[in-house]
Amino acid sequence: QVHLVESGGGLVQPVDSLRLSCEASGSTYQITGMKWYRQAPGKGRELVASINSGSRSSNYANSVKGRFTISRDSTKNTVNLYLQMNSLKPEDTAVYYCNARLQVSIESYVEEWGQGTLVTVSP
Repeated sequence: QVHLVESGGGLVQPVDSLRLSCEASGSTYQITGMKWYRQAPGKGRELVASINSGSRSSNYANSVKGRFTISRDSTKNTVNLYLQMNSLKPEDTAVYYCNARLQVSIESYVEEWGQGTLVTVSP
């Protein structure tokens, strides 16, 4: 099992930058891909960015491409996921969630979620 904890959210003004972090602890050796999702008020959960296990490939939603950058690194006991958000817009306001895909057996995968961190972009 892996425990995910996000941090870094807050209130910022348009065009400001913010960096979100997600610390994964526990059975981090099971982690394959990781993702950032967000959910704006009154809307469904949206995939923002994803990165594979070797950090060799990343993908972004069209709405954030060129403004957001996903990255990850690891220590002995944790895996850390980041989302650098630049040129923020009011429509980026949402709760941002960290997601990890775990390989628990040869053909079995599960997903773990963090509790979310709120980002508010307002003048």
